[in-house]
Amino acid sequence: MGKGTIVLAYSGGLDTSICIPLLKERYDYDRVVTVAVNVGQRDEEIEEATQKGEKLADRHYTVDVRERFVIEHIFPAIKANGSYEGYPMGTSLARPLIAQEVVKIARKEKAKAIAHGCTGKGNDQLRFDFIIRAAGLDVVAPIREQNLTRDWEIEYAKEHRIPVPVKKGKPWSMDENCWSRSIEGGKLEDPAYYPPEEIFLWTVSPQKAPAKPEKITLGFSRGVPDSLNGKKLAGYDLIQKLNILAGKHGVGRNDIIEDRILGLKARENYEHPAATVILTAHRDLESLVLTRQELVFKRMVDDKWSELAYKGLVYEPLYTALNAFIDTTQERVNGSVDLELYKGSVRVLGRSSPQAIYSGDLVSFDSASIDQCHAIGVSHYFGIQARLVHGMKERSKKTTAKK
Repeated sequence: MGKGTIVLAYSGGLDTSICIPLLKERYDYDRVVTVAVNVGQRDEEIEEATQKGEKLADRHYTVDVRERFVIEHIFPAIKANGSYEGYPMGTSLARPLIAQEVVKIARKEKAKAIAHGCTGKGNDQLRFDFIIRAAGLDVVAPIREQNLTRDWEIEYAKEHRIPVPVKKGKPWSMDENCWSRSIEGGKLEDPAYYPPEEIFLWTVSPQKAPAKPEKITLGFSRGVPDSLNGKKLAGYDLIQKLNILAGKHGVGRNDIIEDRILGLKARENYEHPAATVILTAHRDLESLVLTRQELVFKRMVDDKWSELAYKGLVYEPLYTALNAFIDTTQERVNGSVDLELYKGSVRVLGRSSPQAIYSGDLVSFDSASIDQCHAIGVSHYFGIQARLVHGMKERSKKTTAKK
């Protein structure tokens, strides 16, 4: 008798696939149960993970949480303008939900431990570990604990006749959900290496995008998108349609040097067409309906929210508190934004909202609704402290010059 049953968070990729035999050979588990969680990957990716899990593991589950992912994680990210170091987060948003679903299966299977295929250099290990340990279960991470390399994994997979989608010449590591797709590894680890077009699946090269720009209109209700070009759509459907629409115009690519949680710098490539368009529109609409003080403070809140979400700390009390504040601000974020998609860019053309804090009459140069003379009194006191300091400095300079 070995250690009994362990549940493995399973993607169908190289890392998680070799974990199945490793957990038996090197960790003495009797049964390996795999769990693939559908958060909006391509259908073929889920089908492949399901088929491989059923073939390689002792038992397999495929769980569909696409709608929950959108409502519970993507919508809050939109409200918080969720981005990390300049790009819309995707992988980090999905990890807590995936881990929570794997925990459910572990309890169903009466397993005391959960395994994942994360390395000891990335962020996902911490995101998974946080949720698993919070559930009171043990963590097993073969890739991290065995200090395995990509080349070793490929050879091990061949020895065990495990089909994997990577080769030594193109060992890309990819992660996908309906909000974002990340690509890393291999030659991409060289910051000077030009990413080949073959790594992109959601977006065309801007050079090959249509020569004619396309105009679209996004509608928002309480901070989340609910219509595209005047047609009401559920969140998941809207995101999928916008991924295709913006992707064909080359919108939504990022190639950045990212600071990981551990402090390591990594070169990352991302595709997120819908996320890029939606966040651009959302930020713009907020500027129309929120007060200056709300906008200034919310930027700080958004930054902190994004930091916690990037780390996967969804059980952190501050995360809950920040969401409560953000939700309050979003009550007035209603309206529509017109945008133009063209050759890899998205540009706001116009915006409107019934809650707009904007008066064309008051701001117009051709209106007399505001008596401009009233601003004279404000001008007398504007920057008075800085003017006093500046005056003292000038007088000091003159005194020094006379000496």
